[in-house]
Amino acid sequence: MQIHSKELLYGLSEFYKIFGDPTRLRILDVLLNKPLCVNEISDYLNVTQSAISHQLKNLRSSNLVKTEKIGQKVYYSISDDHIKIILKYGIEHISEVML
Repeated sequence: MQIHSKELLYGLSEFYKIFGDPTRLRILDVLLNKPLCVNEISDYLNVTQSAISHQLKNLRSSNLVKTEKIGQKVYYSISDDHIKIILKYGIEHISEVML
């Protein structure tokens, strides 16, 4: 039996906490389709740019999203396939439960 360190499990706990906010999940959901800038995310979700920026800061600091600057705009996207898989399986699981 493998027992993980307290530090690793604490990090995992903090990682999952970031998924506990509906606005952050909505942002991640729209970013599954393609990279977007703040104003595009704001328009899709009908949430202020300020609120989107605040949540993107949290998502970036947790390494769930990454940025790419193109011209004057900063585009946000899902950081890697691990995050996409976590979201995909979570959505599938909840969809099954809701049936």
